[in-house]
Amino acid sequence: MTTAETEEKASLESCKTSIQNALDANADRLLEYAREIQTRKEYMWEARRDMDHIEKIAVRQTIEQTLDSAEVLKAQQNKLLKLLRSPYFGRFDFRREGEARDLPVYVGVHHFRDEAARETRVYDWRAPIASMFYDFETGPARYQAPAGEVAGRVTLKRQMRIRDGELEFVLESGVNIVDDVLQDELARASNDEGMKNIVATIQRDQNAIIRNDDAHTLIIQGVAGSGKTSIALHRIAYLLYRFKDTLSSDDILILSPNRVFADYIGNVLPELGEEQVAEIGMEALAGELLDHQYRFQSFFEQTAVLLEKDDEAMRSRIAAKAAPEFLRQIDAYVEHLEARSIEAVEWRTGRKIVPDWFFAESWKKHRGAALTERIARVVSATETQIGHHYHYDLRTDERQSLREAIRGMVRTQTLRQAYQGLFEWLGKPEWFKPAGGKLEWADVFPLIHLKLRLEGVRNPYARVKHLLIDEMQDYTPVQYAVLGRLFSCRKTVLGDAAQSVNPFTRSTAEQIADSLQSAMCVKLTKSYRSSWEIMQFALAIAPNPELQAMKRHGEAPRVVRCKRPAQMIEHLRDEIAAHTHSAHHSLAIIAKTQKQAARLHRSLAQGGVEARLLDADSAGFSTGVIVCTAHLAKGLEFDRVIVADVSAGNYRTEMDRNLLYVACTRAMHRLTVYCVGEPSPFLPASAQD
Repeated sequence: MTTAETEEKASLESCKTSIQNALDANADRLLEYAREIQTRKEYMWEARRDMDHIEKIAVRQTIEQTLDSAEVLKAQQNKLLKLLRSPYFGRFDFRREGEARDLPVYVGVHHFRDEAARETRVYDWRAPIASMFYDFETGPARYQAPAGEVAGRVTLKRQMRIRDGELEFVLESGVNIVDDVLQDELARASNDEGMKNIVATIQRDQNAIIRNDDAHTLIIQGVAGSGKTSIALHRIAYLLYRFKDTLSSDDILILSPNRVFADYIGNVLPELGEEQVAEIGMEALAGELLDHQYRFQSFFEQTAVLLEKDDEAMRSRIAAKAAPEFLRQIDAYVEHLEARSIEAVEWRTGRKIVPDWFFAESWKKHRGAALTERIARVVSATETQIGHHYHYDLRTDERQSLREAIRGMVRTQTLRQAYQGLFEWLGKPEWFKPAGGKLEWADVFPLIHLKLRLEGVRNPYARVKHLLIDEMQDYTPVQYAVLGRLFSCRKTVLGDAAQSVNPFTRSTAEQIADSLQSAMCVKLTKSYRSSWEIMQFALAIAPNPELQAMKRHGEAPRVVRCKRPAQMIEHLRDEIAAHTHSAHHSLAIIAKTQKQAARLHRSLAQGGVEARLLDADSAGFSTGVIVCTAHLAKGLEFDRVIVADVSAGNYRTEMDRNLLYVACTRAMHRLTVYCVGEPSPFLPASAQD
């Protein structure tokens, strides 16, 4: 055992003793609370006939307050139990300028202070002083404290792994030792709980993004495997810590691509000691904004149609409505409708006259209100004007006549009629093509934007103080315009333009910045998820000169050619059997379309293979064997990935190329691509068997 290991082992035992003492004190207090509650309940029962109403209320309130205190203690107990298993992951010694003594700083997921010794044993990774662990090696260092910048030197830096209270290793170095631990972490199999926290392996550029509390809107363009979603969640945890007096988990909303992904990321914040935050999908948001009065296609359904049907007209419609110009056209159309929304005429009652210009001006003044409310406001303004000018109060019948006259001046139409009229006005009536009574997904947010401009909407999310938008590349300028109007709060927006499953609606970070106020763009170009060999294979499919692959070596991807679909199924069964006997936990079999995924799942099930099929209705993530599409696999990662039927006839368009790239970059350790017949031209020839 090295000197560092001996020293850290002793420190760990001392820290664990302090934590155990805190746990024992916590347990004693919980026991006291339990006795107190029991005593008060017995008193209430025994004295129930003698107690008046006020005393009963007072006793109940005391019991409730004691229960609340016990809940707080219980939460502290759970945190202490986690600390006992793994109190920290790093240490650095810091000497302030002008001081002769080094301060050992242990960094962990949670803060722990030994109240008996009156010293902090573990600093929360989000604490200002802990930032030096990520930002500096040994040598000059500084951090931003609440009272100002503190400068000094890092004289020692160590990283360690502690599991179940046991020290597994200690690394000590003057260089960036986080990289060594990162390599080790990346080589491990995925866990059983979804996305992992990365506090022990946060890199310097990632740390800068997490701790950025100045940007109103932070746009993160991150390559596949750069950890952008995890970084965004750690950023949320940091902001909750940094602004704990003004920001709570109830103030944050995540805009999630689907429920599987929401479940996959759901454990990260609780792992970091924060409560789970609310999440919503774009479809659910749209339904609320339209008061559930319209039936519409989902983004998943739109993508499925694009993949399964060669519909050039549909592609043209979608591309036109995803262009920045379409947003400007809607806004111009709103001005056109507003100019024609009232045909003001003079109105009189007796000798009292209201000129047409007054109605036109009043109508213009109250623009943006819903139709009924707008008419009511013009009626009220007219009554007030008559009162001032003629010193006369309208009778009930005159007031009714005025209201009917104003209604007669206003040109009314339903929102749907107005939206359909947009395409007539553009000279493109063929762009509006509902199917089976359902609007196309490409029409949903343009319709909402029109509603916002014409009459406004009830905003159920006015309380949100921070919005996190994932998969930013799949949303259009119109969608961002709606989000910008609904959410004036701070935002974290993330995604990768190279991973758009629908190239007709792709948005870049620059386009998004134009749509949202005070936006700051940052890039993450290092890819950590996949091995070097897998990443080079994926880059041969869709080159990206900005992507820097982590040099963690593993198996080279294989391309296996099969003569018949049945032969491919046999190979898949063999691969699944080999996976179940491996150290890996997750295997994804990725198909191009949902129909192909369902067909694969049936074929495997008929052969007795247990696998789970993900579809649009799936609500949770799980390990084991999963069959899904690249669309649903986006944002997820698996130990092993098999991409099925990558034949020349199945993967041939640019949209197919994007899907194939997404599918391949889901693999952490092993990638196999199967094709039936001639391989897709997107596959690198060097990998083909």
